Amino acid sequence: MSPIEAQLASKLPAYARLVVDTLEASGYEAWVVGGWVRDALLGATGHDVDVTTSAPWQQTARVLREAGIDVHETGTAHGTVTAVVDGQPIETTTYRVEGTYSDRRHPDEVRFVTDVREDLARRDFTVNAMAFHPKRGLLDPFGGEKDLAARIIRAVGEARRRFEEDALRVLRAVRFACRLDATIEPATQEALVACAHGLSDIAQERIGQELDGILATGKVSWALMHEFDVMAAAVPEFAPMRGFDQRSPYHAYDVLEHTARVCAGVEEFAGGAPLRELRWAALLHDVAKPACWSQDVSGRGHFFGHPEEGARMARCVMGRLAVPREVVRGACALVRLHDFEISAKAPSVRRMLAELERMAPGRAPELAFALLDLKRSDAVAKAPACMGYAVELDAMTATLRRELSGGGAWSVGQLAVCGADVIRERGIEPGPGVGMILAQLLAAVMAGDVPNERDALLAWLRW
Repeated sequence: MSPIEAQLASKLPAYARLVVDTLEASGYEAWVVGGWVRDALLGATGHDVDVTTSAPWQQTARVLREAGIDVHETGTAHGTVTAVVDGQPIETTTYRVEGTYSDRRHPDEVRFVTDVREDLARRDFTVNAMAFHPKRGLLDPFGGEKDLAARIIRAVGEARRRFEEDALRVLRAVRFACRLDATIEPATQEALVACAHGLSDIAQERIGQELDGILATGKVSWALMHEFDVMAAAVPEFAPMRGFDQRSPYHAYDVLEHTARVCAGVEEFAGGAPLRELRWAALLHDVAKPACWSQDVSGRGHFFGHPEEGARMARCVMGRLAVPREVVRGACALVRLHDFEISAKAPSVRRMLAELERMAPGRAPELAFALLDLKRSDAVAKAPACMGYAVELDAMTATLRRELSGGGAWSVGQLAVCGADVIRERGIEPGPGVGMILAQLLAAVMAGDVPNERDALLAWLRW
């Protein structure tokens, strides 16, 4: 066993080794496969471990249960059961090969085999087609270890066939390229583009999961610029962005490159850990520009109403992709307000907070910082003359921090008085009038006319 294989053996979690050892003690063969092997070779081992075995699933379940291991029959049609050891799930699947994919997503038939190499041959990319055994070492029939070291994404076997079997693999290729900072091998790239149209047959929520994964890598800007055919096949609303000349003194790039630069910018300004909502907002913030474009008599381009229309389109896109509602709400608020005029004065920052609170209740503070990062990124992705605005945003951020630490109010619920105080001080009956007075009081606080202090607010009510 090589030093690298010895390292992998030492990193293999005990709960996974127990499953492998239990199956082999009963006369079956078992290997660890999939993402754990790939990531372990990169030095980034995780908890999720998958096992493949020569045992039919019925025998897998019997052997593991007899050893006292909890087993759930989670995918028996495809030979899969899930063992649970020390609270950790280990998907365990019989060696298999797959028939045709008439729906471009699911195999029409699954045939179980006895050779692990046949099982590995059905997998998508070489970096995912390796198996590891704690005693026998690494099984790598397609050169996955070499490709992983060279940061190359290469299809197993005939690339076009792999993508025609399952069109979602075109997005998976992009996600792995982003995650591993890899390039896509030329034949695989050619097949990728040729088969991208097949994404129209894929369930939208699966596309959404892959796009979310691409965003999570922090490299969606690369995907937009280098794999746009795939990205536009996944989200057709992207298609008009490429080559769209903004004809504006404020923009040096077309809508596509501007968007890619904004996506890269939010990663930088948020220290590589932006909110999920911010990543989606950066991707979609200008999606409505082509639809909202107009040209004046001087030939200058305008995009009147694109933040509002962009928020609507973003809601449609993200809803279709089954992005969680809370993420959609926050991202759409950021898209809607990415051109919202803000100054470093406290009343202006309070208005921003109030708008965010209205659109995404309870999330105004964190979204406010995200909005300022979106605005910074937007500024540095425009023409050079606009980059100075990013510096002005530093002063706005300082004001925002003061507001949040100083007990500021941007919603009625944050006022230092309540409806009962209004009823008592104004001598009115409960009803809509109470809410109207509180709204007026909030406006006065946000404008800086009265501090959000109980005595001062009561005095305002008595006035």
